[in-house]
Amino acid sequence: MHARGSGAHGVFKLEKSLEKYTKAGFLNEVGKETPVFVRFSTVAGFRGSTDLARDVRGFAVKFYTDEGNYDLVANNMPVFFIQDAIKFPDLVHAVKPEPDNEIPQASSAHDTFWDFISLMPESMHMIMWLMSDRAIPRSYRMMEGFGVHSFKFINSEGDVHFVKFHFKPKLGVHSVAWDEATKISGKDPDFHRRDLWEAIENGAFPEWEFGVQLIPEDQEHDFDFDLLDPTKIVPEELVPVEIIGTLTLNRNPDNFFAETEQVAFHPGHLVPGIDFTNDPLLQGRLFSYTDTQLSRLGSPNFHEIPINRSINTVHNNQRDGHMRQQIAKGKVSYEPNSIGGGCPFQAMMKEGGFVSQEERVEGHKVRARSKSFVDHYSQAKLFFNSQSEPEKIHLQKALIFELSKVTIPAIRERLVGQLNFIDKNLAAAVAKKVGVDVVELSQPNASIPADADPKKLQSPETEPSVEMSGALSMKNTIKNTIKSRIIGFIMDDGVNADHVDSLKSKLENEGAMVQVIGGSMAAVKADNGSTYIPKHSLLSTSSVCFDALYICSGKESAKNLMSQDNKAGTLHFVNEAYKHCKAIYFGNETEEIYKASKINLRKHEDSGVVQASEENSDELFMQAVANHRVWELEQERNNPA
Repeated sequence: MHARGSGAHGVFKLEKSLEKYTKAGFLNEVGKETPVFVRFSTVAGFRGSTDLARDVRGFAVKFYTDEGNYDLVANNMPVFFIQDAIKFPDLVHAVKPEPDNEIPQASSAHDTFWDFISLMPESMHMIMWLMSDRAIPRSYRMMEGFGVHSFKFINSEGDVHFVKFHFKPKLGVHSVAWDEATKISGKDPDFHRRDLWEAIENGAFPEWEFGVQLIPEDQEHDFDFDLLDPTKIVPEELVPVEIIGTLTLNRNPDNFFAETEQVAFHPGHLVPGIDFTNDPLLQGRLFSYTDTQLSRLGSPNFHEIPINRSINTVHNNQRDGHMRQQIAKGKVSYEPNSIGGGCPFQAMMKEGGFVSQEERVEGHKVRARSKSFVDHYSQAKLFFNSQSEPEKIHLQKALIFELSKVTIPAIRERLVGQLNFIDKNLAAAVAKKVGVDVVELSQPNASIPADADPKKLQSPETEPSVEMSGALSMKNTIKNTIKSRIIGFIMDDGVNADHVDSLKSKLENEGAMVQVIGGSMAAVKADNGSTYIPKHSLLSTSSVCFDALYICSGKESAKNLMSQDNKAGTLHFVNEAYKHCKAIYFGNETEEIYKASKINLRKHEDSGVVQASEENSDELFMQAVANHRVWELEQERNNPA
């Protein structure tokens, strides 16, 4: 899992002290900067698969704190498919390529995955996220990160708070269209990896606000869901996210394999002041991640690989072992001892050592799931209800695409039955397109404790306690910025240098990145005798690789772009960008291109299309770029999600 990834170095700067809640040193001193390494990844694909697969994204952060390394092994979705860690191998086996023919690669659109999901109602909340646009992010820099589980903060007095971790991108949360994702996979399967690398090299350092949701220990049971259920979120309307600092990535790795490939994360790598909860999935991960790193890196001393080393040297009684790198001096390797003056000895709590929360534990040791884990649909409803209309349409089309790849009608029928518990209109629309009827399922029989009282089970018709959550729609995350957006300037000989240079300067001053697209890779000669060197040609790239397009001013340039050699490529660029609801700016004297495009057929005002003849056209274009897309108009353009 997570074989396909990319990473970068950076720093976390604390802006609000949490000393009241945790004794973790890196969260106590305002202004303190902690080095980090972050690895992003897809989950299901092999190392050579595409970045643009519909998939969960890993968002793993290694904090190199003064007290040792703290690993926050997060995802870009706040929930997970399963509640019981013992089902993890089954989930992985189901989503991976089918074992008889090793097909399909990096895709959940096949029989075995949906067979598993259709029998696991606890997965339906996660399926809403996976079928949403969150699963095809525009960039690693434009996706959220979530710790998924509830963890514990413990302060110096021993007081306990439950905590949920959030990373919120300062650029907003943005996606690509599914049609774009499939095309980007062909044009540039390294799209996300390249985007992250180039942004950092260009000084457009990715930034996230790091926030927490804090819940006092004595309020654990105040919700209509279980805080320890990894298939549930804590809606921000109930517990707001408190922003405490900024995560910034500012340096690319020197060697991909030595750093990005060999970095090893583990949810059990904690520091004093942060502790586990009894979330059963988290407890399972504490076992599985050690096994994973032993398998990946081949040695119990994987923590001594340079990228995994802590800032301060670890002094303990461990010696020898496969691939040991630290050279421990002296003859003592045990405690207690008198030969070495008692050192090294285990640090106790009063000396800054890690100690888990002291708590009373009682009950029966049984192989069963808590009855409080039985509600599988209310938060799936909450997520779907909270989406904007375009997001709902995209989610519906994603389900249709995925289930259309399922060859067994009974599986499609079961899954539609699960959708019927979430939204009847959604279920009916999907059923119609995948060729099955909406069959009313009986009370779900998977994942329910054997001793559960049927009279006390929450009905599939249970309504969410919060009906809508603004934080769940990407539409509400849009920031008024064009920082690091990639703008394609399409030009040819005779381009108007004055307008090109003026607009380029305005865009770059706001943090955007301009890339020249020529009719060929030959230098473009401007009307004033200067030249522009193309980074791309019309044939070497595609509109799907850009956030917006500028059809550069200049009558001669427009004429050359509409020549026999370039016309098809020029119009394809423009029409495809328009289809995907992107901002397009037609410069002076480019009417020939505008009239030949599909945009000329529009019968409405479109804020994403700007012409130089409009007042304040440069500013209108920059605002259109900042808005990301005009998703509301895509149905009029017959655009596939």
